Amino acid sequence: MTHEDADTLADRAAQRIEADILAGALAPDSRLGIAETAARYGVGATPLREALSRLAARGLVNAIGKRGFRVQSISRQDLADIVRLRSVLEREAIRLSLLAGDGAWEGAIVGALHQLKRYIAENPKGFGEGEPAFDALHKRFHGSLLAACGSPRLIAACARLYDEAYRYRRLMMAAFTNPGEFVKSHEILAEAAIERATERAQALAEAHIASTLALVYPEAASPDA
Repeated sequence: MTHEDADTLADRAAQRIEADILAGALAPDSRLGIAETAARYGVGATPLREALSRLAARGLVNAIGKRGFRVQSISRQDLADIVRLRSVLEREAIRLSLLAGDGAWEGAIVGALHQLKRYIAENPKGFGEGEPAFDALHKRFHGSLLAACGSPRLIAACARLYDEAYRYRRLMMAAFTNPGEFVKSHEILAEAAIERATERAQALAEAHIASTLALVYPEAASPDA
């Protein structure tokens, strides 16, 4: 097997394992023994180790020495850290986007919001994290707000943190029983961005991000508590 083949196998394995972690098919703290996990995903031990090492670097799994790996646990402390960092990065990304965004950027926001609203209108009882179509549309909307910031690294960092919060958002979305309330929170974000109301858009985005922490861990909603 060439290095390129091994790298491709590791890449595919990492993608499949990541998808299962984010979807909850691999539960937090579950053990990822090399032999069992290699058999589960139909990949050799070497590319699997590489795949798991990549996921460890991204904070999705933890190495436990020769015993293999474990899926990263979930905790209020972990979510608070994600919320804190997302808030810092997205405030800056929004500021830059609102400065540089053009008509095409505005159109992309409107289009992403329309598609998200249409999906929810057609699936009022089926919207929420874990539905692939909803997940894609929800992420697309939030990404559209930041898309004109001019920094691929900043966009990638925000997208990664968005994904890291996925398991928590699935818990949060279970508390959403009113599609209208969900839609409204996204409409006001879009309006503030298109109106170039920087401080308002930043504050709304920060509150939107923090809402995950407040809903999943209502007993201690402040990231600094």
